[in-house]
Amino acid sequence: MTKQHASKDSGNGGSGREWSRLSKDEINARPIRKYKGPIHLVRDSQEVVSAVRRLEKEKVLGFDTEARPTFRSGQVHLPTVLQLAGAHGAYVFQLKHCRFSKPLRRLLANPKIIKAGVALDRDIEELHQLAPFKPAGFVDVGEMAKQAGCKNHGLRGMAAALLNFRVSKNSQRSNWAKETLSPEQIEYAATDAWVGRELYHKLQELLS
Repeated sequence: MTKQHASKDSGNGGSGREWSRLSKDEINARPIRKYKGPIHLVRDSQEVVSAVRRLEKEKVLGFDTEARPTFRSGQVHLPTVLQLAGAHGAYVFQLKHCRFSKPLRRLLANPKIIKAGVALDRDIEELHQLAPFKPAGFVDVGEMAKQAGCKNHGLRGMAAALLNFRVSKNSQRSNWAKETLSPEQIEYAATDAWVGRELYHKLQELLS
């Protein structure tokens, strides 16, 4: 069970609540959940335009990226997948095919649409290497978790502590530069973006 107690002086200006840090075993004891809504795989420029048009109607999007895994120190691979999850569906953009095109960059530069995720600085920096854009509306849920007194700041730990489930990481280090993504990869990508959105809403509730 997750231990929760009201702190005497949280010092975080947030929820006034403190969580003990969940161990790996405690996280693994949580049931696994996956995104069950519609998932749209986007592979060409025309599909990008249509997807962005729908996503621009959203107020909050879960955000994440995926890249080929690195196995040597100093090795860097730029994102080949960008995923965004809204209220009505998750969109997995296979950048290998559709590119980090202007409509996508416009969406990520829109300050009126929140893009919520974990450790965003690196993702944004790497996307910027694909094509320059001015990021706006990005919210790091890990920073929100710190304000709320949560001791776990990674996606998996926060999901366990705040949402009471865990996400599988089986596809994390798979080859995201493949010509065709597997169903497992697509589901994993959509789930990570969806969890970012769910965490944002939960933390908004706690911090208010």
